[in-house]
Amino acid sequence: MNREEVLAAFDRELRREAVADDPGAEVEHDGDVVRQVGPEDGWNGVLWSGLRSGEDADAAIAAQVKHFGALGRPFEWKVYGHDRPADLGSRLLAAGFTPEPVESLMVAQAVGIPDAPVPDGIRLIPVTGQDGVELVADVHEAAFGAARVHIRERLHAQLAAGTVVAVVAMAGDVPVSAARMDLHPGTRFASLWGGGTVPEWRRRGVYRALVAYRAREAVARGFEYLQVDATDQSHPILLRLGFAELTTTTPYVHP
Repeated sequence: MNREEVLAAFDRELRREAVADDPGAEVEHDGDVVRQVGPEDGWNGVLWSGLRSGEDADAAIAAQVKHFGALGRPFEWKVYGHDRPADLGSRLLAAGFTPEPVESLMVAQAVGIPDAPVPDGIRLIPVTGQDGVELVADVHEAAFGAARVHIRERLHAQLAAGTVVAVVAMAGDVPVSAARMDLHPGTRFASLWGGGTVPEWRRRGVYRALVAYRAREAVARGFEYLQVDATDQSHPILLRLGFAELTTTTPYVHP
């Protein structure tokens, strides 16, 4: 995998030429900025910017703060390690943004992900309807403290649109891990999200099994690459599975 070529494809397909990843959201082009504007409880933010100077950046930042402010929306500006100008993060801080933890943009060829055995005592079930959505919400609440309503509504909408693959790991009748894969039609990429496991089932291979499951589903649907915004916890596991780190990504949030 040529990392520079794949990063350029990622920038083009999932950022500069992005389509909305949430039903009810729209992608808008505002000069050198590409943003997604969604419902109040959806994701709102800047996907890509082609800024060339500090003066350009300050003007673009002010314009986006004004735009989302007029809508009454908090929003996120995703800054990647190769974005310009080099001090874009500092300029966002000066404009009132708050950075969240830095993550690693990792990509792998889906067909190259090794299969992984499902741990003893675990069975994987695909999410296809209401019952599965509730199980995912249970896991997210236990693993991340995530708001159940938002997880439920987003997953319902994505299932109806056919833009997601979701799976739950069950220990008997108890959901212990859940993950999803966002599908990006018209691109070569599918994105891995979630992967939350309740504390007592961590470090037993459940996460690896969920990655392998989604890789098989991606290949079956014709997607070439898997993309992950990896935390420090998932980073070493993904490296062992064949993912490569292309750059970093930092969400800057404006209230």
